[in-house]
Amino acid sequence: MIRSFAFTTQGRLHTQNVDVFLMPTLLADTSLFLWVDLEASTPEEARTILEGIFHFHPLSIEDCIHASPNPKVEEYTPKEEDKFAPYLFMVIHAVDYSRTDGVFATSELNFFLGKNFLVTYHDVPLRSVSLTAERATKSTMHIARAPDRVAHTLLDAIVDNYKPALEELSLEIGELENDVVEHPNQRTLNKIIGIKREVLHLRQIIGPQQEVLKRFADGEFKLIRAHLVPYYRDVYDRLFHISNLAQNYTDSLTGILHIHLSMSSNKTGEIVKALTMITILSTPATLIASWYGMNFEMMPELKWLHGYAFVFGLTAFTTLATWWYVKKRKWF
Repeated sequence: MIRSFAFTTQGRLHTQNVDVFLMPTLLADTSLFLWVDLEASTPEEARTILEGIFHFHPLSIEDCIHASPNPKVEEYTPKEEDKFAPYLFMVIHAVDYSRTDGVFATSELNFFLGKNFLVTYHDVPLRSVSLTAERATKSTMHIARAPDRVAHTLLDAIVDNYKPALEELSLEIGELENDVVEHPNQRTLNKIIGIKREVLHLRQIIGPQQEVLKRFADGEFKLIRAHLVPYYRDVYDRLFHISNLAQNYTDSLTGILHIHLSMSSNKTGEIVKALTMITILSTPATLIASWYGMNFEMMPELKWLHGYAFVFGLTAFTTLATWWYVKKRKWF
């Protein structure tokens, strides 16, 4: 699906759903800015826009169409034989956390940012894109006055979408803290390990993204106007805060894991202690029973009238004496 918007330099919507054959004309108009959004587009649609209209570099087109595991930003400056205008190509990842599945789902968003155009490419619907398009078409705060403003709004929305995911993760960790105390079983251990793995996945997503946004925050690219650099820096700062939260979650999960292992060890120790006490208390009875169970013919106890009562009493006495000794030494 191809969605397209043409805006004036005042941020007003000029044309929506522009015909493909009219796009070169709009691109030539310096008073307009063109945003083309490709959502789950067919190969023919992608080729028509990326190659036919904008003539982007083949390497950036390849990186756009094929999934890229790591966020990145690259600057393309045309040579004499190139037909494209200078642009930035950026790969960024949006995230969503499902408590049902217990995993972070990532969605890739690709940017082609030029002086008077912005092309976005994604395989699945993204909330950040739909919200930004709605705000732009309604002229909210005139965010569509230039491509770098819209790009900032998209990045800002992507980082904002981390918040509900982190809130879900925080609730999950809070429940784990209760479970590890009340139910320190194998299921809880598997859950701790699973969530810790997902937090690590989140940090692996955020880390490279921080590097990308830092380059924008440092004002490295000329296509990002100087007065917008502080806004990109604000997005970077919030992502840095999210990275710190992810680190704190990792530390919390490590602590929860240690508590679980300690409680499991204590539980095992209590079981061993109970079995040891049973062994100690039954030792006198075992010794007496072993001695009098030999049944040799010359043993005088075999013909003793009150032998059974004596052995019973001796067993009871030695068992109680052993229990008293253990109690006095405070072994349990």
